[in-house]
Amino acid sequence: MFASSVRRSLGGLIPPKIATPGAVSSGGTSARTASVIEFYSKLPKGPKPESERPGGLRGRYFEGKNASGAPFLATILILFGLGYTIDYNMHLKHHKNGHH
Repeated sequence: MFASSVRRSLGGLIPPKIATPGAVSSGGTSARTASVIEFYSKLPKGPKPESERPGGLRGRYFEGKNASGAPFLATILILFGLGYTIDYNMHLKHHKNGHH
């Protein structure tokens, strides 16, 4: 019972067996094989065109000709500056009532 439920859940992931020995050795192509060949022949070939790359921040900074690590560096510096500012202000509040 468990094996059949696993088989059903994985049925969409594992393609059906279309190239049977009879279909391959018969010289011609079966209807099933012909439909698969037709499907794959319509798919685009080669790399993705430049215009179809994702837009926004990902497309601008991480992919394409202008890819760089500048956003990572800017994020680290901003977080450091923000943390330092908060820590400094908390330290000043500590000194407000007298030195330690």
